[in-house]
Amino acid sequence: MDVHLVDGTYELFRHYFAVPSSTDDKGQEIAAVRGVLSSVLSMLEKGTTHIGVATDHVVESFRNDLYPHYKTGEGVEHELMSQFPILEDALTAMGVVVWPMVEFEADDALAAAAVKAAKDKRVNQVIICTPDKDLGQTVSGTRIVQLDRRREITRDEAGVLEKFGVLPKSIPDYLAVVGDTADGYPGLPGWGAKAAASVFSAYPHLEDIPKDPLTWDKSIRAAKKLAATLFDSYDDAVLFRTLATLREDAPVFDTLDELLWTGPTDKFESICIQLKSPGLLKRATAAASKRA
Repeated sequence: MDVHLVDGTYELFRHYFAVPSSTDDKGQEIAAVRGVLSSVLSMLEKGTTHIGVATDHVVESFRNDLYPHYKTGEGVEHELMSQFPILEDALTAMGVVVWPMVEFEADDALAAAAVKAAKDKRVNQVIICTPDKDLGQTVSGTRIVQLDRRREITRDEAGVLEKFGVLPKSIPDYLAVVGDTADGYPGLPGWGAKAAASVFSAYPHLEDIPKDPLTWDKSIRAAKKLAATLFDSYDDAVLFRTLATLREDAPVFDTLDELLWTGPTDKFESICIQLKSPGLLKRATAAASKRA
């Protein structure tokens, strides 16, 4: 079997900015929710059997306690944030397992679920459906891969190496020095993507980098400047790597059988009425009947 793990936060953001506004009878914005449900349904219609969706029920996480400038929900439009609980309830009613993260982030849940699913011998491949570069660290060979559904790009371990210039195990170190503006940490001055790739392709982790730049691999340019910046800000680099490292202990499923989709629940009809989308119920019922 293949296991599909979907980044619900990314999907909701993507659809919010891609589809026209629409509200329910109470004036609640619902367009993005309908878009995500339709997208997930298309996966089920194409044969996806085992699926889980992770969401950021709140934007803040334990990382905000570690670094005060880490991303928050400030500035995110209310019309977008208010759709998260609606999406979570709708997916659950549709019969899809949802992990709404509060202490952790959706990315942590995806990583935890991917690693856990890959340990099951029944699994052929785990497919993490998100373009988020953080999840590159979870990719393993061809068993755990990352799929950008919008661009139809799949990356296995070789694909991560081709894109970033480093192996998956070095992605947190890479992001620590390059920074991630979306998550709110700046990285280190002078450490661009090319410099980081050249260093971490030779030395997989921060601890592996020699303090004497004269001993660095000869292919690394500006080693003296990079070393000075790194070791002058080493504590920051370690902190940023902690922020970039996904937690595989996030609470997800107990057994893989929980992810088997068997069809919508009785509650899905009322959800579809609220969303003014009777077609979603028809599609979900039809998809389920083909598996009966």
